[in-house]
Amino acid sequence: MTAIPMDGRALAASLEERLKVAAEKMKASGTEPMLATILVGDDQASRVYVASKHKAAGRVGIRSRSYVLPERATEDELAFLIAGLNADRSVNGILLQLPLPPQFDELTMLERIDPEKDVDGLTATNAGRLVYGRADLVPCTPRGIMELLHHYSIPIRSSRAVIINRSTLVGKPLHHLLLAEDATVTVCHSKSTELSSFTQHADILVTAVGRRPHFVVTADMVKEGAVVVDVAMNRVDGKLLGDVDYQGVSEKASYITPVPGGVGPMTVVMLMQNTLIATERQNHLLVSQVVS
Repeated sequence: MTAIPMDGRALAASLEERLKVAAEKMKASGTEPMLATILVGDDQASRVYVASKHKAAGRVGIRSRSYVLPERATEDELAFLIAGLNADRSVNGILLQLPLPPQFDELTMLERIDPEKDVDGLTATNAGRLVYGRADLVPCTPRGIMELLHHYSIPIRSSRAVIINRSTLVGKPLHHLLLAEDATVTVCHSKSTELSSFTQHADILVTAVGRRPHFVVTADMVKEGAVVVDVAMNRVDGKLLGDVDYQGVSEKASYITPVPGGVGPMTVVMLMQNTLIATERQNHLLVSQVVS
């Protein structure tokens, strides 16, 4: 068996075209979608991620603004900026790029974002809505993973799904999304013992550890015919790699996401989708159906 690559780049490009039409309809109705990003410090990886989000916004037709605070900024300074964006009716989405410098309590800062503008879906309000199955604004990476599974017609109902990650960005929200579609979900993490005893039974295996070369998902950890979704990004000897031994696991899995080009592009396009959803909700628009 040779796994079919799940092409996140191609799917993201297709979704961008649909979102572009939705954005044009909003503009025709007199509303121009706006995304504001906040970057604190000078982390190079974060700068690259933020730049990619602004480029995607431009392609879709979403206006965007970038706010950058110095590394030594205080919580009061960041809180003041967020409050101003909350009050600015021209801003529909607010993205606070993580991680923040160590002087910040990330949860406290995230909670200052208006939940209706929380396009990362990370506030307690939106997390609670997700638990109850009523969330419009869902964290972008889990939402992107679900879009990939749907696009490739991966059976979810009654499947065994194993997630190696328990973060609020990936593992926890993905657990609720898979559970809502009737999967049986197991969440593993750094304290889980005998990890292979879980992964070897997974019909859908999602890994987002990011500690390569210390952690690698190898073929012996994967069930024959499994769907393997690799969320992690690691720099190893100048190469971008995920958690998965791609060559070895590809000979055993049925579908697999490459790194790069799998989940990453889907995360960015889901941010654009969330921004348009937030714009519709704030302006009570019925000009488009953003969610497929």
